[in-house]
Amino acid sequence: MKGLIKPAFWLCLVVLVALELGARLFFAQGFQGRFEYGYNLDAGFAEHADGTVELFRAGGRRFHPQSFKKEPPPGTLRIFVIGDSVPRGPSLRGAYPWQLGAELKKHGVAAESLNLCLAGYGARRSRLVLEKSLQYRPSLIIWHINDSNEYEDEREYRRSQEFQGWHPRHWLMKSLIFRRLYEAKQEKVFWKLIPNKIRQKFAASDADAQIAASVNPAKREAWKRRVEETTAAGVALARRQGIPVILVTQCRLATASPPTLEDYGLDALGRSLTGPGVYLVSMKEVLSKVPDLPSHFADTGHLRKSGHLILAKAILEKIRQEGIIAGLPQITLPAGGQDRGPAAQPSP
Repeated sequence: MKGLIKPAFWLCLVVLVALELGARLFFAQGFQGRFEYGYNLDAGFAEHADGTVELFRAGGRRFHPQSFKKEPPPGTLRIFVIGDSVPRGPSLRGAYPWQLGAELKKHGVAAESLNLCLAGYGARRSRLVLEKSLQYRPSLIIWHINDSNEYEDEREYRRSQEFQGWHPRHWLMKSLIFRRLYEAKQEKVFWKLIPNKIRQKFAASDADAQIAASVNPAKREAWKRRVEETTAAGVALARRQGIPVILVTQCRLATASPPTLEDYGLDALGRSLTGPGVYLVSMKEVLSKVPDLPSHFADTGHLRKSGHLILAKAILEKIRQEGIIAGLPQITLPAGGQDRGPAAQPSP
């Protein structure tokens, strides 16, 4: 028996080592920040030798694929939009980051507007994306502030810390192969192959855990403080670097008749942070003025393409009114501020 087991053991070991080396040599970029779930500063940003920076999906960051030069082209207004699934939008071109860039070009401004928004991102992970974006000399940061993803931020932080350190019980998880197998279990990749009785017995409902946390007053208060403190820290970081910031505060459509909008204190947070170089665009104030309000919402929080266009034009108007960018060519809008014409879409 020993003669049979020993060769099999060494064969398995050699195969595992080969797989691990192959993963680290040939798929290193794909594993960038893989097990830090959005808490790796550099994940999703690939800098190439020709000076191009590529946004790709890695490390808990499912960016819309985009690219830009590390150094902004001369005379180009560079805007980074940070936030969650609301500004990420229904598609890259349907979201207000893209539409803002299209509107600026339409009014004769050389501009690039990059969508760095990520579904499920709360204040802490969004602040890390903001910190990374500041390395690429933006002309303006637009930070979409929401408070509905703090559970996800907290859960992913716990996951990122789960196998830190070099205690012997963590050794296997230093292997990319074993960590990926562990993730497959956690993410229930093969869940449908398991008999239903076992799934019902052992399934842990993340949705139930989230609901339980969201109705806990102490937890809600802790999340509120975290959003306030983290947003203030991110704004202070941009201000120290001389980068202007527009805070866009989220609102939700209340299912009432007539329909109303609720900001749940986010407008007050945004106003408390405004000052030199920091400006506020309230979704509630912008959208409350439009007719047929529900038609611009896909659900109670996410916007349709028409809602994104309204918000893009409101941001453009804020840039024009406040003179936010020094040396920016004069933006001329029709009388009444908002240009009601269709947005010009750049060619792919």
